[in-house]
Amino acid sequence: VGALTVLGTLLALLAERTGLKPKGLAQQLLKLLALAPIITPPFVVGLGLILLFGRAGIVNELLEWAWAIEPTRWFYGALGIGLAQMFAFTPIAYLMMRGVLQGISPSLEEASQTLGASRAQVFWSVTLPLLKPGLVNAFLIGFIESMADFGNPIILGGQFSVLSTEIFFAIVGAAIDPGMAAALSLVLTVFALAVFVIQRQVLSGAQFTTVSGKGDAGIPLNLPPAVLNVCRGIAGPWLAFTLVVYVFAFAGGFVQTWGRDYTFTLNHFKTAFDVQWGEFGWVWAGTAWNSLFNTLSLSAMAAPVCAGLGLLMAWLLARTEFKGKNAFEFAALLTFAIPGTVLGVSYILAFNVPPVELTGTGLVIVLCFIFRNLPVGVRAGTAAFKQLDRSLDEASVMLRASTLTTLREVVLPLLKPALVAALIYSFVRSMTTVSAVIFLVTAKYELATTYIIGRVGNGDYGVALAYCTVLMALMGFITVVIQRWVGQRELGRREMKAST
Repeated sequence: VGALTVLGTLLALLAERTGLKPKGLAQQLLKLLALAPIITPPFVVGLGLILLFGRAGIVNELLEWAWAIEPTRWFYGALGIGLAQMFAFTPIAYLMMRGVLQGISPSLEEASQTLGASRAQVFWSVTLPLLKPGLVNAFLIGFIESMADFGNPIILGGQFSVLSTEIFFAIVGAAIDPGMAAALSLVLTVFALAVFVIQRQVLSGAQFTTVSGKGDAGIPLNLPPAVLNVCRGIAGPWLAFTLVVYVFAFAGGFVQTWGRDYTFTLNHFKTAFDVQWGEFGWVWAGTAWNSLFNTLSLSAMAAPVCAGLGLLMAWLLARTEFKGKNAFEFAALLTFAIPGTVLGVSYILAFNVPPVELTGTGLVIVLCFIFRNLPVGVRAGTAAFKQLDRSLDEASVMLRASTLTTLREVVLPLLKPALVAALIYSFVRSMTTVSAVIFLVTAKYELATTYIIGRVGNGDYGVALAYCTVLMALMGFITVVIQRWVGQRELGRREMKAST
């Protein structure tokens, strides 16, 4: 967790404090590689690592060819899980730290320079201390996510057991034991909630108001040469390694059998997404179409509810005062701390018997998506409201605008990026989630992630990687379209000069 926090911070510094042009090729490539794990299924990186370091991977083949070292399963276990989790959760730290860096007022750094401080002194005495809340947040969020991770351990764990996989096997393994699953879920929940509470205590009382009536045209300082060299020396190779892993994950769907037959083929895509002309028209003959259509439709149902309800709850928390507000806020964000496997077990226990028997229906999956991703809308809305100075609302009221007019003409336009961010993030997370729904899917309502896990379990990596390729293209397309539609927030700051 510490490694991914540091790595995410270095990536954020590289993106924000080296003078890269916002629309330049280098900035876009950095953003693509840093955020790729967020818009891809959680086990794409794991499959790419298997093609590199697995028993039939390139590294083992090279070792056997060069030094006659017999291939083993050395990569499976704690090493493989740890590396895959660094790939999976570094983007979260990167996003958090980049937002913190963007929120630091350049006037503070300029004031320090005016008093005679060098760039290095400004970084260590002004910039770095202002990053502490973000560092703590990124560390604790990464800890919660790593502890609750399911996709990477189920693929790379081998004989190394973690709580999330033990809960899974207690439900679907040879010896079914719901009682053991519930007990392990309770243990995992206690750990996750403890870290969640610590996070809230550490970050309580922080102020994040950055959008007000005052202008801020300062220029953020470039990094000192020593810090810049560290960022380039660590973050640069990591981005290159990320590119290699995704290239292998992409290539794995186009070869016959990885490790034995590297003949180019499209058979894996045909198996999953074949379309044929039948007697009554086009037939979706591929085995993956049902899971893809289910995932798209159920995610599209859940995402607007997550975004709308989340922003409504954020408005209540940020702009109103009522009894029990702290308890309401804790309950609103609680699902973020509950591991996905624990949530799945709770849905099985709650909706598997009358009077509310929803197991096996699409509704229970939609409810799970909403409950799981609701904190995304709450957090996005809360952050947006905290950045909006109340003086903006007050100025509108002083000009005799009604509350409805103020909400429509002042508040909502400023909340549009938060709304879209919550909408897209909820949709993407619903498309790529696995741990929360692994117990809820059926043959009729199979999802993309469970289809891929089933293929991996059968050793059919080609079809699994072909499906991952389609999902990556789909998620990337949706993300680009929304980013183009929303655009970037302009704060009226001058551009930095590129570092030399």
